[in-house]
Amino acid sequence: MSVELRGITKSFGTLMANNDINFKVGPGEIHAILGENGAGKSTLMNILYGLIQPDSGEILIDGNIVKIDSPSDALASGIGMVHQHFMLIPVFTVAENVVLGHEKMGRLGVLRLDEAKSIISEISKEFGLEIDPDELIENLSVGLQQRVEVIRALIYKAKILILDEPTAVLTPQETDELLQIMRRLKEQGTSIIFITHKLREVKEVADKITIIRRGSVVGTALPTASQEELANQMVGRPIQSTTNKRLSKSGKPILSIANLNIIDRNGVPLVKNLSLDICASEIVSVAGVQGNGQSELARALLNLEDNCSGSIFIDGKEILGTSVSNSIHSGIAYIPESRELDGLINSFDISENLILDVFNRAPSSNKFFMNKHKIAVLANSLMKEFDIRAQKVSDLVSSLSGGNKQKVVLARELSRSVKVVIASQPTRGLDVGSIEFVHKRLVAERDAGRAVLIFSTELDEVFALSDRIAVMYKGEIIDVVPPNISRQDLGLLMAGIKKVSV
Repeated sequence: MSVELRGITKSFGTLMANNDINFKVGPGEIHAILGENGAGKSTLMNILYGLIQPDSGEILIDGNIVKIDSPSDALASGIGMVHQHFMLIPVFTVAENVVLGHEKMGRLGVLRLDEAKSIISEISKEFGLEIDPDELIENLSVGLQQRVEVIRALIYKAKILILDEPTAVLTPQETDELLQIMRRLKEQGTSIIFITHKLREVKEVADKITIIRRGSVVGTALPTASQEELANQMVGRPIQSTTNKRLSKSGKPILSIANLNIIDRNGVPLVKNLSLDICASEIVSVAGVQGNGQSELARALLNLEDNCSGSIFIDGKEILGTSVSNSIHSGIAYIPESRELDGLINSFDISENLILDVFNRAPSSNKFFMNKHKIAVLANSLMKEFDIRAQKVSDLVSSLSGGNKQKVVLARELSRSVKVVIASQPTRGLDVGSIEFVHKRLVAERDAGRAVLIFSTELDEVFALSDRIAVMYKGEIIDVVPPNISRQDLGLLMAGIKKVSV
């Protein structure tokens, strides 16, 4: 099955999201769409899936013009979509989420979860997406939730599959698994539209590449093009492929973690007797396969985890067991793993999100009232400094692309005076231009004397930024190594094998 978009144009007020876009995908073809955050990629796919109506243009399937007014129309036309942001109900099971909206899937026209579970299990095994149909979504890791989204798209046998930033929340291992699934689908004749900004993935699986910049198609390419060529077309300027940073001259310990233990609600230890110091003017990265206690450790540093024991000192002052507010005002900037859950309030506008940690302090407010003028002035300044692409600071943060949401979090956390920067997956879901920007900001924080602690599953990022690498396995720091360790030896450490040569 083929799909073609002709002359698609869509505006939101004065913002031109899509400008006369032409795009075609052939049967059994993986066609990647590359572009920066906010370039218009998701808007284009939401039009194809019937979530948004274009101002002008038409959609053709197998050469015939079709009208897609809703996701139901899209599914009926053979189009499925895995969304950038999960469309799952946390308190429902995997099976309940999969059949949601398609409840009449039983042979007698009634909801039959047993039948749904059986089909889910079949698809899970066929494509290596093993998952328990009875598990609640809220109990699943981010990576497993992504699997549910993929299964939900596959279960209705879509012939055209839209994957909107599907690897943004996956570990490298999960990403490789998804790319293999895409190859299997292609072999079966499924046409795939792959929306991403990760150049390595594009070069691995794409047959064709279309590049979109600021709402317009600016070029096409084959996967044989170099990463530099693709990145330059995406951003419209040369991109620095390596992070420049001078030799670290670390000072005294600013963040000290001593004998930290974290247990879950069932008494299972998640972090075990962990000790680590991060000094002024250094970047320490915690490397490890996702699920080895990194998320819990990062949250504990801000007093977001219960059932903790041990000590956490900021510049010699104990903060463990106090409050989130106390952690922030002790000098911590915190970039959370999930901007949606912990970084932003989607019902607030951009300016309000930019002052969440200082709303009750000057100049944002006096003792009694918030100063809206000064808040707006600050927000406009930060929008320019961090290249947050929106029409105005009063726009709801929920209206922003994923990358621009992350920039709001970065702008808020890195625009105040702090002693420690804790960044958990700081470039997850960002394009190459934004990654370059974030890396420069983190290095600048380090060079300004801050202690920087990064949690990342991206090994390229770990090697590029680190002065030291702390390897975490099953809740413990099993070694701290220099950044010149080989990728192979670091991988062995991440698997829990301690005897490596550095």
